[in-house]
Amino acid sequence: MSNHTPPQTQYFNHLVETFPSMAGKMVMITGCTSGTGLVLARTCGKLGAKVVMLNRPSARADKALKAMLDAGYDAVLVPCDLSSFESVRAAGKALREQFATSGCDVLCNNAGIMGMPDSATVDGFDVQMQANHLSHFLLTHEIWPLLEKSGELHGEARVINHSSGARGQPGAPVQAKYLQPNGGKLGGDRFPGMQKWKRYQQSKLANLMFTYALHDHATARPGNRVKSLCAHPGPTDSGLQGKTTKAGGDGWLDRYIINRTLKAAHSVEDGASGIARCACEAGVESGQFYGPERKGKAGPAVLLPAERNAENERLLWDESLKATGVADFFAA
Repeated sequence: MSNHTPPQTQYFNHLVETFPSMAGKMVMITGCTSGTGLVLARTCGKLGAKVVMLNRPSARADKALKAMLDAGYDAVLVPCDLSSFESVRAAGKALREQFATSGCDVLCNNAGIMGMPDSATVDGFDVQMQANHLSHFLLTHEIWPLLEKSGELHGEARVINHSSGARGQPGAPVQAKYLQPNGGKLGGDRFPGMQKWKRYQQSKLANLMFTYALHDHATARPGNRVKSLCAHPGPTDSGLQGKTTKAGGDGWLDRYIINRTLKAAHSVEDGASGIARCACEAGVESGQFYGPERKGKAGPAVLLPAERNAENERLLWDESLKATGVADFFAA
């Protein structure tokens, strides 16, 4: 991977030219120290939005914030470690206090980890499921008042979840055990290492099913102005693959999956096209799903057919409420 040459950006720059100004908008993004999250942060900053960078405290988080400020963008960093529900609740409290009057126009639940060993978070859940879905479910709940506030001020607000081509075929079942406190007990890391990718698949399927479930629950509320959207990046040279390798993902199956992805990948900017459309484009509708047209292939982000599954959505919603200890999703 050290000799890997990043692909050239083909679609993203032209796409950004079609976006309206985001002056006066507040955009909150998880996982924006690098990759698609940082691309979205820069894009929204360039369009005039104030960007709240929700990252785990680290030198990388400080460096990303400095890069935004040096570019002249309006940005702040709020610590948020998605491997800890306590950290997410603390971030939610801080956000509600700091931005009570301005609200949040866009929450992009972008952060994700991939191919991690079978271990538990401090809360007892699988590391991938908690970071990729459960903590985003909790964060969305925590700042729901801010989303409603922006809906009142500007006519709408948006929640964006970031799924993956690894989510499986339409209709693939959500399995409750992956949403329960079974971290470290979901198959281990035994040869040939399929279970880590099964856990990743379940977390990425959860992102999409959460989008649809939130759409239904939110639109059932009188006067709702919060849209729920989802995107997937397609095979993207985002740096996520390197993090998998550093976490011990160097078995033959890991190398095969990572190398296959990189061979088909488009640039990190093109991979960010889906979440950028959801965050910045005028006229997107709640419940929509964006990504490359051909599964497993690079390409521009387009509106994709819905992949609804009522049983998956119900199970995902109910298990996520139990896992996060949320009694009423819409009451922070």
